[in-house]
Amino acid sequence: MAARAKTRALVSRGMIGQKHKTSRGLPVGSIIKCTDNSGARALRIIQVLGYKGRLRRVPSATVGEMIVVSVRKGTPDMRKKIFKAVVVRQRKPYRRADGTWIQFEDNAAVIMTPEGEMRGSEARGPVAKEAAERWPRIASAASIIV
Repeated sequence: MAARAKTRALVSRGMIGQKHKTSRGLPVGSIIKCTDNSGARALRIIQVLGYKGRLRRVPSATVGEMIVVSVRKGTPDMRKKIFKAVVVRQRKPYRRADGTWIQFEDNAAVIMTPEGEMRGSEARGPVAKEAAERWPRIASAASIIV
């Protein structure tokens, strides 16, 4: 009963589906590109939400995960603020469930609101299929899903 209620809560927040195990390529402290039109250009990863790790191991994120970021470069009203974001591309190669390996040209994320909506209205560049399947709002704003 509790599992069904939790699932409904995640669906209502814009997140659907289970995450496949992928190589984690973005440790805390990484500077990544912001690929939406919210006004931010460079983001620093502060925290990976839902990360369960080992003592003194640096938390790291992968495609489709929600992270907490601070805006390093962008418009003056966005800079030095903290937001939640979802990783849509990573440079480190990872293996998909069908056996294919994929890697992107850069590391990128889109900024999200606490309700699970995208802050911008479009996602520039390709978006990983894992992120698009897990976050339908990102899938609807993406131009290319790889």
